[in-house]
Amino acid sequence: MTELIVLLLLGAAAWFVLAGLQARETAYAAARRACEEAGVQFLDDTVGQSGLRLARDAEGRAVFERQFRFEFSTTGDDRQQGRVRLLGGRVQDVKLAHLWLVE
Repeated sequence: MTELIVLLLLGAAAWFVLAGLQARETAYAAARRACEEAGVQFLDDTVGQSGLRLARDAEGRAVFERQFRFEFSTTGDDRQQGRVRLLGGRVQDVKLAHLWLVE
């Protein structure tokens, strides 16, 4: 019985890590696309997770809400913060400084 619990915990941990990696790829693509559409430079070619919590989606299911931060530049010599928010595996919104770009 103990082995079964350990296997279930390991499986849940592996799922959590893989879901996090997939969410990061989704956030990266959304940030890159938002920067291209806004005509700004996507800096460092990366996003970093800055938040994780449980939330409810439109159907009322409990899902993870993840927030990712990235940096962009409007002139090439400044750094500004951007944010991507995912609910489950779907992009909810992207924020570039004072502009909101909603998917």
